[in-house]
Amino acid sequence: MSKQTVYTLGELSALLEVELRGDPTLQIDGLATLKNATVGKLSFLSNPRYVHQLASTQASAVIINSAFSDSCSCAQLLTSNPYVSYAKASQLFAPERADEPGVHPTASVHPSAVLAPQVSIGPHAVIAAGVTIGARTRIGAGCSIGARSSIGEDCTLFANVSVYHDVLIGDRAVLHSSVVIGADGFGFAFDGKQSIKIAQLGGVQIGSDVEIGAGSTIDRGALDDTIIEHGVKIDNHVQIAHNCIIGEHTIICGCSAIAGSTTIGRYCTIGGGVGVIGHLHIADKVMISAMSLVSQSISEPGVYSSGTGLLESKEWKRNIVRFRQLDDMAKRLKELEKLTLGK
Repeated sequence: MSKQTVYTLGELSALLEVELRGDPTLQIDGLATLKNATVGKLSFLSNPRYVHQLASTQASAVIINSAFSDSCSCAQLLTSNPYVSYAKASQLFAPERADEPGVHPTASVHPSAVLAPQVSIGPHAVIAAGVTIGARTRIGAGCSIGARSSIGEDCTLFANVSVYHDVLIGDRAVLHSSVVIGADGFGFAFDGKQSIKIAQLGGVQIGSDVEIGAGSTIDRGALDDTIIEHGVKIDNHVQIAHNCIIGEHTIICGCSAIAGSTTIGRYCTIGGGVGVIGHLHIADKVMISAMSLVSQSISEPGVYSSGTGLLESKEWKRNIVRFRQLDDMAKRLKELEKLTLGK
């Protein structure tokens, strides 16, 4: 069944479970920003920085917190968390994908693979021996699913996703284009002359309701599996190395890199461009700001940052000279303290 393209405000209020202030018969045909909305559009205010746009918006209705209700002259959907309500509304207006159940004639499916009802296999996809794919899962064009891997129900793999052998993926997972799951971890032993490859004998386990952005990679374990728990959201171009464990509902933003055998707790947020060295443990509910380097374990929840803030280049160059002098300055301070105490 296709989604509606037009909802009344009364329908939206019921579907989003929010309070309506305005005409319940008013028709809404899409979403838009406060600045660019036109008649018939639903907008939202989640960041107080944009409250001034309420006065000029042409939106027919706004998802808004009651604290800002008096600043809004149009119809309102009142909620304590406008951004969450907006997220739910966006799903109502998202276009349906056109994939039809069945196997495209150009796809290659091994006879031992098990496909549940209403699975869709796109053009030139390759499904290897022993693979199982759950009901209503959609495998996009050019995807490759390696031997003995299992993908749950209602998953979506966009074009050119590569899932290696012995990978387990739960239900409702979304893997965007060019994701690679289960490639070898970066393991080598140096014998004094050359690097000897360590065979990566583990796999990857991915829970349900996980989304992985385009171009991201999750390496298989060396012995034990790499584990991504339920509800984890991973942005584009993220690297997760072998034997990492990422806790439930953690968010990892774009271009971050997590080195091997690191455990990240539940409900963490890892900002964009963060680097985490290997063999660390990060507690639950830790937030790490963008471009930080995590070089030691974090045992308590909280917000953590590293690096230097942005400065004008000339000022930054002067400060970096001082950074190099800090050790010498600390030693001189200790000497001065000794002299002072001695007197």
